Amino acid sequence: MPDTPLVAGLFHVAVKTADLAATLAFYKGVLGLADAHRPDFGYPGAWLAVPLPGGQALLHVYAGGPALGPEGRAPLGTAAIDHVSLACRGYHAFVARFREAGLDWREFLVPGTTLWQLFVYDPSGVQLELTFDGASEAGTPPDLSEGRRYVAGASFFDPRTYPKLS
Repeated sequence: MPDTPLVAGLFHVAVKTADLAATLAFYKGVLGLADAHRPDFGYPGAWLAVPLPGGQALLHVYAGGPALGPEGRAPLGTAAIDHVSLACRGYHAFVARFREAGLDWREFLVPGTTLWQLFVYDPSGVQLELTFDGASEAGTPPDLSEGRRYVAGASFFDPRTYPKLS
């Protein structure tokens, strides 16, 4: 029986910032979130978690190149939310659904982890990151070839070519 695709919960929200220190001071000092291990993505940032033993990372903050838009500055307001990450299972079933709907998507493997990811946009241009425990997924790992590999900060949303979904 093929995997049944399932969204199991919110994995995290990612925020772009031009001032990493101030952003961390707010989320850690004011809200009380705790540092979580963050893989080396090659640009500055932080993962912040619920401050309980085993607390889930729920906010990813990133700065530097990927946080900057074409104008060379990080957006402000709700535009600073880069994507919403959902905890999922059924990686290849979601890929099949994307194909069937005519959607474009990107794939990624989080460095030093077993996390597999799919990136897709909703009709309004909100980027979603579907995150899977690759150790629990059947089939081939994410396709990291040119044009399919997710690149942080590089949008692939085009409202002119987005399929009509109904």
